[in-house]
Formats: sequence, C-alpha cells, structure tokens
Amino acid sequence: MLIETPGRRLQAVVNKLVAIPTQGNHVAHNVPTAIFPFKRSVNRGRQAVESAPLARQLGGEYALLILGHDIDRIAASVAAMRQIFAKSGDSLLVNANGKLFINCATITPRVHLEVEELAEKAGAHSLEACMASSITQARDGSLYLMCGGKKEAFRIAQPILEKLGKTVRYVGKAGEAAKVKALVNMVMNINTAGLAEGLGLAEALGLDLTMLREIFSETGAASRVLQTDGEDMQNREHSCFFSAAHAAKDSGIALDLARELGLDLPLARATKQQYDAMTAEGLGELDKSGIAELTFKNRHQHGGDHV
Repeated sequence: MLIETPGRRLQAVVNKLVAIPTQGNHVAHNVPTAIFPFKRSVNRGRQAVESAPLARQLGGEYALLILGHDIDRIAASVAAMRQIFAKSGDSLLVNANGKLFINCATITPRVHLEVEELAEKAGAHSLEACMASSITQARDGSLYLMCGGKKEAFRIAQPILEKLGKTVRYVGKAGEAAKVKALVNMVMNINTAGLAEGLGLAEALGLDLTMLREIFSETGAASRVLQTDGEDMQNREHSCFFSAAHAAKDSGIALDLARELGLDLPLARATKQQYDAMTAEGLGELDKSGIAELTFKNRHQHGGDHV
C-alpha cells in the first residue's frame, strides 16, 4: 500500500507486527497471521526500558507496531513513552523510516502530539488508537477504537484496525482521541463509583441486591457498568480486566485537562480519591469493580468512613 505524503512516499507493508506490552499482546492475539504476519512480541511492561536495547530487540525490521501500556501512574506512563520514543539512544525511532506506530497507550494528549512529531522527524508515522474496551474485547477482536493523527496514517492502519475492533472511529488530529478516551474513562469511573455506593447503601438497608440490579437495569439507574460490574460488586468477584490503579490514573488525566481549562469537576475528583485510596491500601490491582469494597459497610476496615 503506497500513500503519498508531503515530500516523500511512505510505504506501509505490514511484514512484521510487534505488540508491546501486555494489552498490545492481547490485541495481537486476534490478528490473522495470514494477512498480517505476526513474528515477534516484545513485552516492555512496567519496566519500560529493560537491559536489552529496544531497537535491537525489534531489529529494525518491523513495519507496524502496536503499543499498549500497563503503567498505572501518569508520570511513569509519560516518562516511559518519552523514553521509548527518545531522539537518540535506545529508541523505537532507530531505523524507523517508513514505519507506522499504532499507539494504544492511555496517556496525555500532549504526549501523543510529541510522539507524532518525533516519529515524523524520523520518517515514520504515528497513530493513536485508544481502546474503550478491556482484555476480553482485545482478544476476540471486538475493540472500540478511537483514532487520532494524520488521515494518511489512519488510512494505512485502517485494514488492521478493522481486524482488531468492531468499531473504528477516526476522531481527528493527534491528541483528540486521547481527549475522548480520557472523558470515556472519567465518566465510566464515576458511574462505577456511583453504582458501588448505590449497591452498598442497598445492602445496608437490607434490600435484595439481585432484585435491585434488575430494577436499576429497567430505570434511569441503568448503565453499562451495571451490566459489567454490578453482579461482580454483589459477589465480591474482582478479577482484573481494568484495574483500580488504571482507573485512578485515567481519572487523573481528565482532571489535569479540566484544571488546564479552569474547570472544577467534583464528581471526577471524588472518584479519583476513591481509586487512589484503593491503590494506597494495596487494592490497586483489583478490577475497578473493587471500589465496592470501600462502600459496602461490612467489607472494609474503613467502610463506614466512606459513606
């Protein structure tokens, strides 16, 4: 596939797909190798830069790279992203001419803009493909993808993105999809915290939670998180699909954007405080539904203090 770009032609031949780290590996699991040969997976996880140079691990052969992220603090995520896209040294930008980076990391819009600028200076393209989904959807190819960047980069990536997601939306220039993702997760986290409080109060009142969830689903209390997290909150089943630590980080991104614009978001702020409390007490690796452990009266040593 050839795409004309100002001053050069960018050839996007997907002869090697690399996924980093954990969530990227789940995404790559669904890529049909007959169409997009998948030869190597590099896991860069929480230690964003390991002893083996990243450029040597990738070998300069990759044509398309899916970047995930599992670092649960904003500062660490930003630092890691800037390190792997450094202008020199152990960087993905070594021999990056003609390459396409699909960046699924949940980071600040500003960093996505920086990555695009650095990639273009190296003769590459970068596209943010923010996922409004979890591991299950990543593995079965039903992701909801919100993309931001140059339109030509989106057109190059579109064939593979359509294999990864049931919905692929082009949002706009670099940084725009990251803004949308921040809002999606901010509202999701608020809804999750609100549901936990409603169910926690219901239990304290002696109500049947199964009955209440059914009524919620048929009234104005209905929500997506009621479907995904309500029963788990009731049964204390918090196997991790989206961690509390990540919820805290992502709410923090939205709050930072709001502060830059002079907006006060009290619900988002209170929700982040709850997820920060989970993380501080060693519960950060529970699923976001684990916020119910703070609101159900007899579950947590400080349960009553959170009402």
